[in-house]
Amino acid sequence: MLDPISLGLTGISLFQKSVEMLKSGIDTANDIRDIAGAIDGMFEGEKQINQQRFGNKSILGQTKDAASSVIDAKLAREAMDEMHTLVDNRFGFGTWAEIIAERNKRIQEEKEAMRRAKVEKLKKRKKMVHNAQIIGVSAGSFLLIIAIVAVFALAYANASSLVVMASTM
Repeated sequence: MLDPISLGLTGISLFQKSVEMLKSGIDTANDIRDIAGAIDGMFEGEKQINQQRFGNKSILGQTKDAASSVIDAKLAREAMDEMHTLVDNRFGFGTWAEIIAERNKRIQEEKEAMRRAKVEKLKKRKKMVHNAQIIGVSAGSFLLIIAIVAVFALAYANASSLVVMASTM
């Protein structure tokens, strides 16, 4: 969850603000949770920088801001490496690797949950279509039976009236 300060920021601004917060709070942090918001903001800013850099743009859009997007991405990578060192120095070697591993695990779990939800939605849709087909076939069969009974009833009624007419003659 992003802290309230960074909610209005995006891309490189969010990244820079998160790095500032992390640098200023790293020495006073007693626990990694104390700086978690800044780390989350940093990751979100990096994600937005990469989306801006590699997102769906036209050919013209890619050339207009090519230099700034490459520089922003390189600055973000440098700051990320610096944060790696700061976090590991403050909380022990391997802390940053644990953060990255946990983040990747959660991203993967979220993707898997989204995939399962999509599969479940598809199953429900198929079931609804199947049920609609059954209802349609049942209703059609019922109407066909009614039509057949009506034809036989009319044929019987006509036959009966012919027999009555023939016997009265």
